[in-house]
Amino acid sequence: MIKVFEKKHQIRITNMHKSFVCSPHPVPNHPTSLHLLDSSTYTQIHPPQLSESYTVADSVTTARDLDEDFAEFDEFGGEPLTSVEEEGDEHVSRAALSAAARESKLLDVLSVAATIPTEKRSAKRESYLRSLFKAISQYATGAEGQETVLSKVDDVILPACVAGLRSGVAAPAEQYASCRVLEATAVVLGGDMDEYVEAITDLLTKAIKATGRAGQVRVAAIRALSMALFVCGTDMMATNSCLDLCEAVCAPKFRGEDVDPHLRAAALDCWALLSTTVADAYIAGDDIEGIDGGNGRGVFILPLLQQCLDHSNVELRSAAGECVALIHEARLNMGIDDEEGGNATERRYRSGSWDGSEWEVLMDEVKQRIAELSVESGYRLSKKAKKQQKAEFREYMATIVDDESPNHTVAFRGGTLVLSSWREIIQLNYMRHALQAGFQVQLMTNATLQAIFGADGSILNASSGMSQLEKRLAMSKTSEASKAADKHMTRQRRTRQNIKNHFLTCDGEDI
Repeated sequence: MIKVFEKKHQIRITNMHKSFVCSPHPVPNHPTSLHLLDSSTYTQIHPPQLSESYTVADSVTTARDLDEDFAEFDEFGGEPLTSVEEEGDEHVSRAALSAAARESKLLDVLSVAATIPTEKRSAKRESYLRSLFKAISQYATGAEGQETVLSKVDDVILPACVAGLRSGVAAPAEQYASCRVLEATAVVLGGDMDEYVEAITDLLTKAIKATGRAGQVRVAAIRALSMALFVCGTDMMATNSCLDLCEAVCAPKFRGEDVDPHLRAAALDCWALLSTTVADAYIAGDDIEGIDGGNGRGVFILPLLQQCLDHSNVELRSAAGECVALIHEARLNMGIDDEEGGNATERRYRSGSWDGSEWEVLMDEVKQRIAELSVESGYRLSKKAKKQQKAEFREYMATIVDDESPNHTVAFRGGTLVLSSWREIIQLNYMRHALQAGFQVQLMTNATLQAIFGADGSILNASSGMSQLEKRLAMSKTSEASKAADKHMTRQRRTRQNIKNHFLTCDGEDI
């Protein structure tokens, strides 16, 4: 870019690298018709004429003067940049903008998901289902997101998942993704949705009982069915039927075939989740009327849990220990009012103790095994697996052996949530696994989750911090604010460089 500046008795031509002076007078030893000279050469030939009253102070210029001299190099005319927040509507909050962006993304994904039943390629269907899971778990927030998902359940979501669970046609990855979509949809829909439970019960039950399907597909199916019954269902008969199915699947053999340890662990997790919806007496009670054998469900499966604690699979042992902790906590809570003391010594000798019952010996053996697992060492497990197992079984031992209540704190953007019972911890872990990265935003916007964990939505959303989406839009390197800052720094850098090189282009008359 070349610029021309006219001054008295001369014309200056400036480009990005050098400055030239066109003199109207011929110059000796420079026989050029245009008299085009380099500025340094011109200065040597025509030295600046200083007045008699000239002092050194007269040659000093301020930074403000230099900025004005180099205003022509500023491609934006020296006008300050306007930030992104100032350009937007000041009356619209960040939360509203984020909600609108999430709603728009959710509608886009749902429109694409409507083509899943007619899509011929399995890889494409799997990709669409994964995108649908992310959209439902992360973008379907608040009442608007719930209404959007509810309006698309019968027309888009269920047909897409039914197409993805077709045995012999859909790949295992596609079937797994379909189950995860059904699981996340149950969380968003909320309670009193028995129609949704009825629509997916038969479909998922067949997938669970089909021994020829992939193990991960059966795991996802039983977790999706349990989540739907836990959140959406109100029929206790359906819940009891699912509990019976979980107890059958977590056995070493099911329908004449060996059961995969990961499926057994998932069945125990689902059993624990659904057991949090029933009374303590139906979990750990004795001589209960209306129940075959008179014992609670937890007491009935104690021998099975003891076998699982001796299994080589770490995941199965952890699931069994969590179930024992839930059963023991329910046993301790039997007959104890909220106003009565929670001292461990008092709790141990109340009516909820195992002392004097037919299960006393078995529970002593279970306590000893859990204490061993809390300090187990050796080369059979990796360092990470041993660390995780010790941490988990120390928490189980605190409840089962020492009769102490657990204490679990969840930290998130809106504050902290303290859980003090195994019922709440089991529900929390299950929800985290189901929603993955969408757990935080769902906890802050989903009224059902807030009711389950006893959280106040107004307090959770009172934080002034930004969500992950807001940070990506405002703080990432590709955001508009970052681009504007880069341009501003580039202009400042160019100005500083021009100030340093100002003496190369000055001719003396502007000094």
